[in-house]
Amino acid sequence: MIPDKPRSSLLRIAISVALLAVFSFAVYYLVAYWLVSGRQTPPASTPPDTAASTEFRPEWCAQLVKRLPTVSREMCLNLGLQPTGAVSVKGFPILARDYAADGKRAEPLRVLLLGGIHGDEPTAAAVVFRWMEAIHLPIAHSMQWRVVPVVNPDGLFATPATRVNANGVDLNRNFESPNWEAEAPKYWQQRTKNDPRRYPGKAPLSEPESRWVHDEIERFQPHVVVSIHAPLGELDFDGPAEPPRRFGRLMYNRIGVYPGSLGNYGGGHKQIPVITIELENARQMPTDAETKRIWRDMVIWMSRNLQPGAASRAAN
Repeated sequence: MIPDKPRSSLLRIAISVALLAVFSFAVYYLVAYWLVSGRQTPPASTPPDTAASTEFRPEWCAQLVKRLPTVSREMCLNLGLQPTGAVSVKGFPILARDYAADGKRAEPLRVLLLGGIHGDEPTAAAVVFRWMEAIHLPIAHSMQWRVVPVVNPDGLFATPATRVNANGVDLNRNFESPNWEAEAPKYWQQRTKNDPRRYPGKAPLSEPESRWVHDEIERFQPHVVVSIHAPLGELDFDGPAEPPRRFGRLMYNRIGVYPGSLGNYGGGHKQIPVITIELENARQMPTDAETKRIWRDMVIWMSRNLQPGAASRAAN
């Protein structure tokens, strides 16, 4: 006869062995199930693929208008902007709108209109929204337009807003102008004293925003590029053709040629006329009358002074 104490000890040992066997079998079963079903590890969470979006999202307008003077959510929603498929460093879509010509010319003048290359110049984006409301007027009908009101959304959304993009690169020094590798870093170091607001980047077209503008010039083949900035209150011009004398209150004044600038790349290298409009204030919009005068003078000047055939030959 086995004493009571040893008998209870043996019983506890037997129960422990049985529980361990059941636990081991359960673990083995779960591991086998994961391996068979391809679920060895839970799927990692990934950010939404904004670039793949082909549908316009109203929340994009809600974000933009918070930073743009005189632009309402309703105005933004009614302009027909669409995602281009390109996104900023932080994933905000670069939005654009195409406007077809009236078909009365065999080859209409193609205009690429860009705003907001520098995020701390909100009027340079807002004025493009305002002009998009006027683009249906007869004065602009003979031209084919591609309009991109905000090239640098990350700079616009930064707090405070920044000239540079989310990588700290000045997009208007990141274009592929001749001898960029030698001239752009040298200019930044010696002339700007390493000013972080004018950092040209590590290489030309290193940024998704400048790369998209570059590629869009190749795709769209514009006869003229119009780039809006602030707050110098004047006009600049690069490329073939005589420069305009004035648009509204803004008078022509040769600002200069900078390594990696859009004017240097487009006007100097590609021989595509590039009009740079510098509004008078980066945060306060021009009056409605002045906004309309600048638009009207610009469109009339382009229609009278730029011919598609001549521009195409110059670009080639």
